[in-house]
Amino acid sequence: MAYKHGVYVQEQATSLVPPVNVEGCVPVVIGTAPIHLASKPAKVNKPVLCYSYAEAVEQLGYSDDWKSYTLCEAMYTAFSLYGVAPIIFINVLDPAVHKEEVANEQVAVTKKVAVIEDAVILDTLKVTGLTVDVDYVVSRDDTGNTVITIDDDSSHVSDENVTVSYTKIKAKAVTKTDIIGGVDIETGANKGLEVLEDVFSVTSIVPGVLIAPGWSNIPEVAAVMATKVNRINGVFRGITFVDLDTISVKKYSDVPAWKNKHNYTSEDQYVLWPRCYVGDKVFHMSSHAIGVNGVVLANNDDIPYESPSNKSIKIEGTCLYDGTEVVLNLTTANYLNGNGVATAINHIGGWKLWGDEMACYPANTDPKDRFLCVRMMFNWHRQTFIRTYFNKVDGPLRRRNLDTIVNSERVRLNGLVAQEVLIAGDISFTADENPTTSLIDGVVKFHQKLTPPVPMRDIEEVIEFDPTAYESLFS
Repeated sequence: MAYKHGVYVQEQATSLVPPVNVEGCVPVVIGTAPIHLASKPAKVNKPVLCYSYAEAVEQLGYSDDWKSYTLCEAMYTAFSLYGVAPIIFINVLDPAVHKEEVANEQVAVTKKVAVIEDAVILDTLKVTGLTVDVDYVVSRDDTGNTVITIDDDSSHVSDENVTVSYTKIKAKAVTKTDIIGGVDIETGANKGLEVLEDVFSVTSIVPGVLIAPGWSNIPEVAAVMATKVNRINGVFRGITFVDLDTISVKKYSDVPAWKNKHNYTSEDQYVLWPRCYVGDKVFHMSSHAIGVNGVVLANNDDIPYESPSNKSIKIEGTCLYDGTEVVLNLTTANYLNGNGVATAINHIGGWKLWGDEMACYPANTDPKDRFLCVRMMFNWHRQTFIRTYFNKVDGPLRRRNLDTIVNSERVRLNGLVAQEVLIAGDISFTADENPTTSLIDGVVKFHQKLTPPVPMRDIEEVIEFDPTAYESLFS
């Protein structure tokens, strides 16, 4: 040791660790995109993080054909109607796979312009007998059609038809198998719902809510969605907003039987029925639910302690798949809620999302499982704890490190209680939960108790006629 003479100061790491700021419930949307219309197309089966509508269109393209391109519905709803961000998209439509060849098609030319009303992959387009950028130029119109404009100096300027060959996107070739996905045998890359495992690695954002409009009404897809969100990256947990079928299920009274028959009963599923509309646009309710939930989160510092139920939903009505109007009143909507299904009603104050219960209700009445906002709070706490203390992994098992975690958590929990985000919360490290056999194996266990506020789903008043008031007439 060097010789010292004087006064010296050393610094020691603070014994309190500030929590990591985590996003409340960032939505992940899986489906199909018109990737051929994107100016900077994103890779297929990769998480695409978008903070604006323009950014999403640039990387994924946009089309009003929501039945073919399901990501566009969520894109429009989240950004245009609710203004919530960010959104993470996963596109499974692969132009190299989901395609069809078109050969020698005759297209009429009107005023030197030929329009192909198809999902043309531009770099595959060939015009027989003509040279691109010499005889013609190619562009897109506002609806995504391919426009061939004959040059004034071309010898074909007077042609009434052109013969074209091209490769086109075949969105209908995408099936539930593509959505469910798996692992590519040759490359080891994740596909479909397996890409959920890549979201945190690519974006540093933990998936909060998973939706698949146009696909989650397929029981097999919904089941896999629930499985995948239950243990993301082996440690995190999310939830799914799923839509029930509105083709075969046309009456509210038939919903519970269909729901139970097809096993939409998970504590990780928030089930919605029917569909909804704005003007001539028909939506899946899950697309609107992430918008409503996003607005509530934004108003609460991204802490998901408040239910999105009874909050404004930007729709004009509810309907079936074919647009047939569905009229629900408070009684019929509550019947759905009582069977673990959320919906929308126009009761007091305009249209509202209506329902607090997860799909597991009424079979499971545990508050942490049955109530949407409580389930989200537990998920939010889980990811906060993991991300805050992950750097403690492989540190020495000593009292100071244990106290740092306990003390830091108590400060955080006390702050949440002061905000009334929690009713109560505490953490402990006890001998009975940490036997020597576990400690010498490097395993330590903390025990936390959380009490998020449950939604006041039923407010009641008792009123009675008071005949004694007539005594005042004689005083």
